[in-house]
Amino acid sequence: MERITEFTHRIISECAKSDGVYVDFTMGGGNDTLFLCRLAPEGRVFSFDIQPAALTATEQLLSQNGVSNATLILDSHANVKNYDIGRIDGGMFNLGYLPKSDKKVTTLRESTFKAVTAALDMLKVGAVLTVAVYPGHEEGRLEGEMLFDFLSSLDKYIFNVIYYRYINHPGSAFVFAIERFRDTCEA
Repeated sequence: MERITEFTHRIISECAKSDGVYVDFTMGGGNDTLFLCRLAPEGRVFSFDIQPAALTATEQLLSQNGVSNATLILDSHANVKNYDIGRIDGGMFNLGYLPKSDKKVTTLRESTFKAVTAALDMLKVGAVLTVAVYPGHEEGRLEGEMLFDFLSSLDKYIFNVIYYRYINHPGSAFVFAIERFRDTCEA
């Protein structure tokens, strides 16, 4: 069985375009940014985080791997629409907190909701968005509940949404994968 990160990477890879535009909405240590850069070597990756330490770690990781097709943005993912990114071929959220840092600094429901809503609007037809949720802390649990309710209500004629979780591990991470298969609901 696939681990959460393996699952998200496979889902994004299945619809990858080497010249695509991708967004890592939660930069963290830079692993997803690096993955997306390698997935789209002729494309562009935009990566967001509010913590300078995340930007520094990601810059180092990309440099060590000879990757230069990323734009690192020190800002909240909630502000993604303030940047000239346009429609995207895919995106990833890895919610929670920056590993090996202050665990009190986490993603928050309000900004996550705004960012996920914007990301869904930015998705091209055939594109996929993954959202990894870590309910092991209170805000993570509440984020997960909010996202489950919101994503369950998406128009089934525009989006497909799956929920991937180990059900015998109640506090374990889980993933939503959202595919836009149509721009508008055609009557």
